[in-house]
Amino acid sequence: MPTLLVVVLLASGLAAYRFELGARYLPWLAADPATEPEAVAPPAGLELPDWTVPVGDEPAVDISRRIDPERVAAALAPGLTDPDLGRHVVAAVDDLGGSPEVWTSGDGRFLPASITKLLTLGAALDLLGPDHRFTTRVLSGTTRREVVLVGGGDPYLASEPATLDEAAAVYPPRVDVTSLAVSTAQALGGRGRVRVRFDDSLFTGPTDNPAWRRDYVRDDIVSPITALMVDGGRETDGFERSADPSLAAARAFATGLVEAGMKVVGEPERVVVRPGSAELASADSAPLADIAERILDVSDNEGAEVVGHQVGLAATGVGSFEAGAAGVIASLQALGVDVSAVELRDGSGLSRRNRITTSLVLGLLQHAAGPGGERMRSLISGLPVAGFTGSLAYRFEGDPPRARGLVRAKTGTLSGVHALAGTVVGRDGAPMVFVVAADRVAIADTLDAQEAIDGLAASLAGCRCSSPPAG
Repeated sequence: MPTLLVVVLLASGLAAYRFELGARYLPWLAADPATEPEAVAPPAGLELPDWTVPVGDEPAVDISRRIDPERVAAALAPGLTDPDLGRHVVAAVDDLGGSPEVWTSGDGRFLPASITKLLTLGAALDLLGPDHRFTTRVLSGTTRREVVLVGGGDPYLASEPATLDEAAAVYPPRVDVTSLAVSTAQALGGRGRVRVRFDDSLFTGPTDNPAWRRDYVRDDIVSPITALMVDGGRETDGFERSADPSLAAARAFATGLVEAGMKVVGEPERVVVRPGSAELASADSAPLADIAERILDVSDNEGAEVVGHQVGLAATGVGSFEAGAAGVIASLQALGVDVSAVELRDGSGLSRRNRITTSLVLGLLQHAAGPGGERMRSLISGLPVAGFTGSLAYRFEGDPPRARGLVRAKTGTLSGVHALAGTVVGRDGAPMVFVVAADRVAIADTLDAQEAIDGLAASLAGCRCSSPPAG
C-alpha cells in the first residue's frame, strides 16, 4: 500500500469531522471516538440525512481501484451541459495514484480564482517545509531607547493576545505584537521613554497588485500586502482595512508598550534596521502546515498573498507579487508538473489574468496525497469538507446527502467564475481527485451555477466510477 496519510481518505467522512475537525473548529463538539462515538451533534442548523445503508456496511476506501473514464463520463455528462454553467466549462477526474486514463472534458485551461491558493501553498510547503515558522522580531534602534519592530511576513500575526474563549476556537494559534511589547518592556527594564520604529522591508514592490481590479484595495475587499500586518490588515472593527498595515501594526505595538509601563515618544516611523542590531524580543508563527490549512479552509486572500511573497523570497530572494508568482511556477515545474500553459499574477487568485490547467491541479493533488508528497500533506488535510467546514460549510445543501463529508475541495469564486478542486470518495470506495470549473457564467446565474458545480462533485460521490486493478 502506498504511503498515503490516513487523513487523506478518512477525513473525507463524517467521523473525521466529529473527532478531528470538530475539535479544531468547534471545540465544544469534540468527543472521544472510543467511548461516545454518537455523542456529537452536527453544526447548528445542519440537518443530517438518514443513511439508507448503515455506515458500517459502506464500502471500504480502496486506493488500488482505478477510475473508469466511461463511468465518470456517464456520471458527469448530464451536469456538464447545464446552461447555467455558461459557455466555457472544464473538468477532469483521476484516481489518487495517477492512472494513464485520466478523464477530461473541455480544453483544460481556465481562470482559477481561489483554486490558485492550492498552487501557492503547495509551492510554499515544498520550498520551506511544513514545519517552517515566520519570526517577528524587536531589535534595538540607533539609540538605546529606540526599538524597531521588524516584520517577518507572518500571515497570522495578531494585534492582541486571544482571550481564553477565543484561543479555544482559533486555529492555528497566533502570536501578537502586544505580547511582544511586554517582552520588549521587560528587556528595557520595564520603564522609561522609548521611540518606536518599524521595518517592513522584507517585502518589496507594490502593496496593491497591479493585476487586481482597481477597487479591491480601495474598497476594502483586500488589504495592502506588507511583511508586517496584524489581523490580516483589518482595523479594530474587523471589516475595514488599514491603508498602511505596517504602521497599524507598529501603533498596536506602541500601545502595548504603554500598557506595559513604558512612555512612548512620538509616532512610529518606517526605517530599515541596521545590520547587527541586538534582538530584544521575538515571536514565531505557527508552523506553515497549520497556516496552509487555515488559508485553504476559509480561502484567506491576505494570508495567501503573504505566503506568496514568502515563496518569492525562498525562490529568488525577492518578496513581491511578481517574484512570488514566478517562484510558484518554478517550484511546481521542478516537481515535474506541466506548467507550460500557466499564467500567474498573484498568490490568492483575485487576479482575472491567472490561467491554469486541470492537469496541473490533478498532478499537484496527487503529489500531495502520494508517497513523495509528505511536505505538502496540508493541501489535502486543509481542504474544506462539504457541508461541514470552511468555505463549504453551507454548500451542498440541495444535493444528494451522499456528497456531504465525502467531498473535500477548494472553492474558486469570482464574478462569473465557479470552481471546485479536491478529493472525493465514490460509492464504490474509490478515492478520486477532481476539478470542475466554469469561468464564463452570467451574473444572473451565479447561485444556480454554484449549485451545478456542487452537483457535479456530488455525482462523483454517488458514482461507482472505478474498476479493480487488472490482474
